[in-house]
Amino acid sequence: MKKIILLGYMGCGKSTIAQNLSKTTNIPFLDLDNCIEKKANLYIKEIFEKYGEIYFRKLEHEMFVELLQSSENSIIGLGGGTPCYANNHELLKRDDVVSIYLKASIDTLYNRLVYNKSKRPLIANMDEEEMREFIAKHLFDRSFYYNHAQHKVSVDDKTVEETVRDILEILA
Repeated sequence: MKKIILLGYMGCGKSTIAQNLSKTTNIPFLDLDNCIEKKANLYIKEIFEKYGEIYFRKLEHEMFVELLQSSENSIIGLGGGTPCYANNHELLKRDDVVSIYLKASIDTLYNRLVYNKSKRPLIANMDEEEMREFIAKHLFDRSFYYNHAQHKVSVDDKTVEETVRDILEILA
């Protein structure tokens, strides 16, 4: 069994879709950020505040490699920035993984993030216009890395169940 890796921009639904996929397939879901927090015994926010982003990205890469080396079957949900650092995008092309980019339009991401932006440190203090611009620029910058995934699944105008069905077709 290959590791299933879900990636994409914040708000694309990685965690929600992974949890539903996990229930359907009985394959455990591992959220990379949660694994980092457990190992470091700190919240991601605290790691950034105490040690900075470079240190966080090093931990993130180490944890990603560790999860990939595990003999357990798993669905791994990456952080939005994970593919963009430490050559993590190269790990998406390995033979022992199925990597899936959950692709969402700027409008979809904006509409999902605008209502719970307080939980997202990157956008928490932005007004709506700044936020839309930030998402557009960030998505453009990151798309090179996201597009290294072996598969792309659009999440625009789809329910979680429809997206999970699309992923199950890829896995079949």
